[in-house]
Amino acid sequence: MKLKFLILAAVIFAIASCGPSYRVTDKSTVGVTVPASIQTSFSSQYPQASDVTWGNYDAANLPIDWELSGWPTLDQTAYVATFNMDDNRYYAWYDANGNWIGSAYSMTDFKTLPSAINTTISDKFPGYTIAAVNEEMKKNGVAYEIQLKNGDNKTKLVIDENGNIIKQKAKE
Repeated sequence: MKLKFLILAAVIFAIASCGPSYRVTDKSTVGVTVPASIQTSFSSQYPQASDVTWGNYDAANLPIDWELSGWPTLDQTAYVATFNMDDNRYYAWYDANGNWIGSAYSMTDFKTLPSAINTTISDKFPGYTIAAVNEEMKKNGVAYEIQLKNGDNKTKLVIDENGNIIKQKAKE
């Protein structure tokens, strides 16, 4: 009987040990070594961040339209922190030298957009509705990447807080 119990315990232990060998927690890194200076900069910029994970920049896996944002080109030596804050999922990018490039999150409440943006959309895009919004923070201010749709017609805009269209492109 003891032998069966020991064998069962060994099997359970072996199965449990087949899972991931790490546990993602606040301010952790997974498979990437992030310089302490970048982690310190991040912690001071986002002290309320939780569930932080770090990775290298991946152009194939971006929550924003990098080209439309006008942010500098990065490569795989750059870093991205993914974290939760204020009930939103955020992304913050740092270049290989530790310089903060910018941060973004997907807005779910479009009613919180600055009124100047709503005015621009209603004046210049009558009949269009907002499909998605990403707020983008960078060194020179805040901008909003907005996807609009009107039936089969779709467009993407980057608009500043004052309602000025910075960039625009048709979306396929």
